[in-house]
Amino acid sequence: MSSQDEDRLTRWRLVLGGGDADGIDGENGGGIDLSKADAARDRVLGELYDGPRRGGLGGSQPRVARWLGDIRTYFPSSVVQVMQADAMDRLGLKQMLLEPELMAAVQPDVALVSTLITLNQVMDEQSRETARHVVRQVTDQLEERLRRATVQAVTGAVDRSSRTSRPRPADIDWNRTITANLKHYQPDYRTVIPERLVGYARRQSQVQRDIILCIDQSGSMAESVVFASVFGAVLASLRSVRTRLVVFDTEVVDLTDEMQDPVDILFGVQLGGGTDINRAVTYCQSLIERPENTVFVLISDLFEGGVAEELLDRSRSIVASGATMVSLLALSDSGTPAFDADLAAELTGLGVPSFACTPDLFPDLMAAAIEHRDVAEWASSRDIPVAVTD
Repeated sequence: MSSQDEDRLTRWRLVLGGGDADGIDGENGGGIDLSKADAARDRVLGELYDGPRRGGLGGSQPRVARWLGDIRTYFPSSVVQVMQADAMDRLGLKQMLLEPELMAAVQPDVALVSTLITLNQVMDEQSRETARHVVRQVTDQLEERLRRATVQAVTGAVDRSSRTSRPRPADIDWNRTITANLKHYQPDYRTVIPERLVGYARRQSQVQRDIILCIDQSGSMAESVVFASVFGAVLASLRSVRTRLVVFDTEVVDLTDEMQDPVDILFGVQLGGGTDINRAVTYCQSLIERPENTVFVLISDLFEGGVAEELLDRSRSIVASGATMVSLLALSDSGTPAFDADLAAELTGLGVPSFACTPDLFPDLMAAAIEHRDVAEWASSRDIPVAVTD
């Protein structure tokens, strides 16, 4: 059998499904055996199109989320859109969104939010409104969990990084000044005569740091997109930092104007499609006005669909300019996903440490970056593996 005939039979096998009915299953008559990748495609097609239609997510919510990730892995974007639209009916997702009693039976969490924003483009308006309500429940809970630590870490780091030995009288930090001058205590006068003042260069009404969050919106990064959107909203509320939020696949979209509301951010992304990291980094580099006061966080699994060498050259240029650049392979509670280990190691070698980070550690990471501490050393001190060349 020629390779062309085998390819044609494989396509028919995937269309018809398995078993005796199609007559070309390798296990049923010596027809054709599927490769590992084609067997995976057959499985995800079977879950959607074989057998009776199923209603409601219920306890199968994680399975549906995994299925949505699988179809983005094995099929092109145009096919994924058709399958997602079919899934709204066949997997009961549309019914779930339209019937409050079904929604009440599902526990809203980050996995569910990831599923809903993945299906955003194929929802009707009524379903989208219900989905927004569910997403807001989860983002409100996340913001309550993460806001305090983020505000404290970031504002504290900005304060520490802006200390000066020549503060204006109103900006003197007396507690730290006294501590720094205890060796100058005068027993006869029962007081400390400070030789060095510790204070702040400026009040925090002025922007002290620029933060750029650049988020890969490919399907595998859905959970990271959720957490990054919440952090973006929190950072946008701080006057001492100026935050930009950019999402990308093969296109680049600046969502900075939507940052006040993480729900608006999440419904502004389009999960799935290809990935052009170099294009996104090029755009973000154009936003850098004060390199020495800029923290640039790239959140991506680094599976580059663009030109990797250009990405490395551009990253090298950003680091050389004095900006702090960090590559997060994931920002989630679910651990380190699959990622391009070679590209991650090369970025680390350029001074762009690459590692996965949990949401609870992200505020401390931002503090380290703002204070110009060694971020790779910070990660290692917390037993976070940093990608390096073997």
